[in-house]
Amino acid sequence: MKIYKVGGAVRDQLLGIPVTDTDWVVVGARPEDLISRGFKQVGRDFPVFLHPETHEEYALARRERKVAPGYAGFEFDAGEDVSLEEDLMRRDITINAMAEDAAGNIIDPFGGRADLEKGILRHVSEAFAEDPVRILRVARFAARFGFQVADETRELMKSMVASGEVDALVAERVWQELDRALGEEHPELFFEVLRSCGALAVIFPEIDRLFGVPQPAKYHPEIDTGLHTMMVLQQAVRLTEDRHIRFAALVHDLGKGTTPKEILPSHRGHEQRSADLIKALCRRLRVPNKYRDLAVITGLHHTHCHRIRELKPVTVLKTLETMDAFRKPERFEQFLVACKADARGRKGKGNDPYPQADIFRSVHQAALAVDIRALHREEMQGDQIGELLRENRLNAIRKVLRP
Repeated sequence: MKIYKVGGAVRDQLLGIPVTDTDWVVVGARPEDLISRGFKQVGRDFPVFLHPETHEEYALARRERKVAPGYAGFEFDAGEDVSLEEDLMRRDITINAMAEDAAGNIIDPFGGRADLEKGILRHVSEAFAEDPVRILRVARFAARFGFQVADETRELMKSMVASGEVDALVAERVWQELDRALGEEHPELFFEVLRSCGALAVIFPEIDRLFGVPQPAKYHPEIDTGLHTMMVLQQAVRLTEDRHIRFAALVHDLGKGTTPKEILPSHRGHEQRSADLIKALCRRLRVPNKYRDLAVITGLHHTHCHRIRELKPVTVLKTLETMDAFRKPERFEQFLVACKADARGRKGKGNDPYPQADIFRSVHQAALAVDIRALHREEMQGDQIGELLRENRLNAIRKVLRP
């Protein structure tokens, strides 16, 4: 029995970045060999074991064979005769198909170390095409490391899209990979890779439709809405690590992809279309409610934030009420960051100040400071108290907007 460190731990070690999880592969062993040493077996699909002290995962070396569509359609053979190279061959890309033995020697049968040095994402074997999740993983690794996809791998990914293999992706796995990509340093590359192989139109058609749609003429018409969206996402990365905000920045303009031709280039009414499309996307991918809710209010109200100086006080109050900003001030702050990213997501605007956020914040704080207890009188009914509260909040907003 031989044990090797494998996968991401070897990759990250060679890159000189912190290793957060270490996986191991065991060659020449049976399940009972590990169980007898105190390992605990977990996983139903194939034998994986937890070390009795470190609780790190140890998997028996295995071969796999495609038997049905989708990422779950595989049979596994974890017999004692499976070699390390056979186990590494089933992995997705070369930089993830390296191992390290007990003496610290790197086993690299597929050139992963060279690809790591060149910044290349390359598939290990033609078996890559059997698992559609690998397209998402390649896109996510591009977002993490800023690496380029090898030409032959991109062509293979295109063929997977054309064959319909991508259609078998399940919502939970798509969201998992998207959420992880949003936490990376270059999440825009996730979408660039998917678009380059045709997968974006299948997996995220709402985002794919934005490319080629002109921006309103008052902005930069040479930058279409898809490119603007990617620039907004880049700005969100600069501003925050909060993936909720990054998701809101990503989807805030979805309605522009369905703008009727007769109202281009103004995109009039795109806010409600954006909110409807965000809700539909979140239902389809089973996106958590906190992501959805922030994204919806951003899609609906980001233009109000941009135009805060022009709005009537009563419109500002109604917007704050619609966003539930008085009960959820933390989400309101997230909204302001997403709006700032949107404003900066244009050519030459990346470092511009965004005073609208400060104004909207001051308005919100002034209205929030109105003390309902000071307004309450015993003879007043609930509706009367609510009306008086709104009136006082409106007055507070007027003082900020029209000092």
